[in-house]
Amino acid sequence: MKRLTTLLTAFLLCTITFAQQALWGNIPVVSPEIHDNNTVTFRLQAPKAVKVQVTGDFLPKQKIKTANGEFEILGIAELTEGKTGVWEYTTPEPLQPELYSYSFIVDGLRMNDPANIYLIRDVATLTNVFIIGGDRADLYKVNSIPHGTVSRTWYNSPTLGMERRMTVYTPAGYETSGKRYPVLYLLHGMGGDEEAWISLGRTAQILDNLIAQGKAKPMIVVMPNGNASQEAAPGETSRGLLPPTTQLPKTMEGSYEQAFPDIVKFVDKNYRTIKSKSGRAIAGLSMGGFHSMHISKQYPDMFNYVGLFSAAIMPNKDVSSPIYEDIEGKLKVQFAKNPALYWIAIGKTDFLYKANVDYRKLLDENGYKYTYYETDEGHIWKNWRIYLTEFVPMLFK
Repeated sequence: MKRLTTLLTAFLLCTITFAQQALWGNIPVVSPEIHDNNTVTFRLQAPKAVKVQVTGDFLPKQKIKTANGEFEILGIAELTEGKTGVWEYTTPEPLQPELYSYSFIVDGLRMNDPANIYLIRDVATLTNVFIIGGDRADLYKVNSIPHGTVSRTWYNSPTLGMERRMTVYTPAGYETSGKRYPVLYLLHGMGGDEEAWISLGRTAQILDNLIAQGKAKPMIVVMPNGNASQEAAPGETSRGLLPPTTQLPKTMEGSYEQAFPDIVKFVDKNYRTIKSKSGRAIAGLSMGGFHSMHISKQYPDMFNYVGLFSAAIMPNKDVSSPIYEDIEGKLKVQFAKNPALYWIAIGKTDFLYKANVDYRKLLDENGYKYTYYETDEGHIWKNWRIYLTEFVPMLFK
């Protein structure tokens, strides 16, 4: 009996030891370490590695020349190996307040930081993230304020002939207030899905903070899947664990715009909304900006507020759809109905910058009123988060 008790005790001790290793053994170093002066140290334990680098949007971009022209890529910095096999790099200057993403490159192989559990997916790429607080970046943080609710909701789209999923944010107090709320329809870019704005765009945090500060009206935010061939985000559909890709059919050929009233009807039926043009806004980034432009002109009595974030503008010449017929005539009707806000924003180095210049010229020539907002840098989530923080406070005034 005594021997059995000893064996059981040894077994329990081993079990506890393995459990502790599972909980704590996978974090051998602190990385990233944000110092008081906002410099940041990255560390990776890799004693057998020959070369370790870090790449991310916190580093100055590098320019490369190819046969197709000159391009900017994320910067790369070298880590230095210490005596214990821990590689280390500290930024030479403090980082400005922002949400940053990064990855390691170990002997040419890209990998995530095993010491940092915080990851986001952008199409098919996973990167680690961290936040330097202060200024606008405090809007991206979870603060001690009332919080809204984020849900994934399925709806039927008769036009597309399938059940589809959307992400919906309802503001703090929605469940008990009994009030009706305006709705912002927020659309993602090519390769994205209904998860993009809530994870990469920090929509819930931004809305919670702006509403709590009294800078934005409490509103519902609907983030649908903008790929007309998809039920939902990769891995969340009846088709199984498909790899994410930007090469999806039925994205910018009119199907999504034709089906968009299905979304509005569902939201108005199932949420306490203000069911009028004055209570609706639509905005999107890149492909989502393209959709926002064409949906809002196609249904000029549906949205009183329109936001084009780094938007693609005109359809490809080989695309044929009634949605894209008589664009100028439809814009004339839309602007004759005096939308409360038509907001265009883009970065100075965005590859869609010229398309937006040309579009603004068209609006100017016709005397159509709009508001323009320009930032540095290009086609990146940093800009789209900025645009959301600027756009939301102007809605439903």
